[in-house]
Amino acid sequence: MASTTVNFTGAIDRDLLKRAKIVAAKCDTSVNALLNAQLRHLVETYETGEALHNENYASLLAFSLGRLDDKTVMKKLGIDSEENLFLLMTQAHLPMPRLPEAETRKMVDTLHRLAG
Repeated sequence: MASTTVNFTGAIDRDLLKRAKIVAAKCDTSVNALLNAQLRHLVETYETGEALHNENYASLLAFSLGRLDDKTVMKKLGIDSEENLFLLMTQAHLPMPRLPEAETRKMVDTLHRLAG
């Protein structure tokens, strides 16, 4: 019987991988099993939405990946508060988007100047 798994090469943040190894060890599993479970959930949820002609999950995923801004995704989903957007992201098991490192650094520098 042929194997149903394949190896692939990807890149992951070093700190994230370290933290994932800790979580995997605490759960008596592997990083590979964690990745498979999360990726399976993402793909199956996306495909279900597509099959039902419901683009809500695709919109949330695009927001999570930084491809849509909060105002655009809120308009697409017909919601009027960032609190509701946060709740939807949590229910969809998607992380909030991260700002680019340079933008985050700029904000931190501004806060330091204001505090100092």
